[in-house]
Amino acid sequence: MSRERTRRELPPVQEHIDKLKKVVEEGNGYGALQMYKSISARYVTAQRFSEALDILFSGACVELEHGLVNCGADLAILFVDTLVKAKSPCNDESLDRIRCMFKLFPRVPVPPHLVDVSDDEDVHNLQESLGEARSRVDNLTSFLRAAIRWSAEFGGPSTGYPELHAMLADYLYTECPELDIVRISRHFVRAEDPEKFASMLINFMGRCYPGEDDLAIARAVLMYLSMGNMKDANLLMDEIKKQAETLSESDLIQFITYLLETLQRDALPLFSMLRAKFKSCIDREPLLNELLDEIAERFYGVQRKNPLQGMFGDIFKMMG
Repeated sequence: MSRERTRRELPPVQEHIDKLKKVVEEGNGYGALQMYKSISARYVTAQRFSEALDILFSGACVELEHGLVNCGADLAILFVDTLVKAKSPCNDESLDRIRCMFKLFPRVPVPPHLVDVSDDEDVHNLQESLGEARSRVDNLTSFLRAAIRWSAEFGGPSTGYPELHAMLADYLYTECPELDIVRISRHFVRAEDPEKFASMLINFMGRCYPGEDDLAIARAVLMYLSMGNMKDANLLMDEIKKQAETLSESDLIQFITYLLETLQRDALPLFSMLRAKFKSCIDREPLLNELLDEIAERFYGVQRKNPLQGMFGDIFKMMG
């Protein structure tokens, strides 16, 4: 069958949308998922991308509204894949649809990890809740990472549309059972919202283990600087000082304060002296030295001796 004939024979898309919504409402979400996929694929084959996107967007929303997160996420990801196939530009219409689907992903408080280990039912319920939370986070992450890559390829910033990074960072922080502050920070530094990032870090400081607070702040500032973003690095520190009731005066925080001042001028010898003087606190986490190597290259043209040290930048690119 020719593509032109297929284009002519496909019915109005609203017929499918109404029919499949009814299938979900009748309790057959998985069956509807298969139909959403097969029907939208026919429109893609006929290069009727706009109608395929209408079907997938409707399907993702309907499935998510009915609590069928796995099905809804599958369709949300397929929606983004279709944007790529259509070479659809990163514009307000598509971003609005992505925002709409994102808001439908459930936010369910995870119960405290402290349970009576002698009560098998409590342990089982906790394990089940944690498993469901991980699944929600994995689904949302796959969807938004695909959206970030699409936005970077089709008209958005090369690192991806900032709001998409902000969405993912926020969801990871509030919904992930195992908090990965490094992963979250990698997205926040691309979200162009240092004030919100500062608020998250202040909140984290009230939840983290002793000694992790200054490390989280230093890492965040260095991430900004490794991207050449002095403005937001300084804004982040200013906002943290404004919001925090008390701020650690550790060696690491002192180092960050001196570093921000040093990078405002051509002072490679002073930069090197700072690294040497504060080596013991910088060595608390290997990532800090890796970021500082990137900063030295970006601000002072110092070439890294080991090319593998640029791996962090490569990871950043993949995250987009």
